[in-house]
Amino acid sequence: MIDIEEVLEIHNFLINEFGGSHGLRDQALLESALLRPFTTFSGEELYKTPVEKAAAVFESIVKNHPFQDGNKRIAYVVLRLVLMNSGLDIVSSEEEKYEFVIKTASGKLTIDEVKKWIGDHIKNIRHPKN
Repeated sequence: MIDIEEVLEIHNFLINEFGGSHGLRDQALLESALLRPFTTFSGEELYKTPVEKAAAVFESIVKNHPFQDGNKRIAYVVLRLVLMNSGLDIVSSEEEKYEFVIKTASGKLTIDEVKKWIGDHIKNIRHPKN
């Protein structure tokens, strides 16, 4: 699970580096977004795979706008962190990533389409042991 303090630090870094307004608009929305990938029902995980978990947190941050600014940027970074925690990462051009983020933010992609895009653009980054 991604810690809220870690996300706040990353967000501050992104704002300092690329511009925008600092500030958390709604902590409950951020907490909800970070917990969504780990939701269970009757003891079963609703988001079982790293791709499903990454898609859930990404969509939640992009659509809920918990920050004053930089929601799309932090959402994409957190998506990658969730994947990296499982030894995966995104392989895509900057243009493809940008289009993916904008389409999601504008409501043009469903959660299933977000999962598919991630699944189509991941690679294993763990090195096999010798």
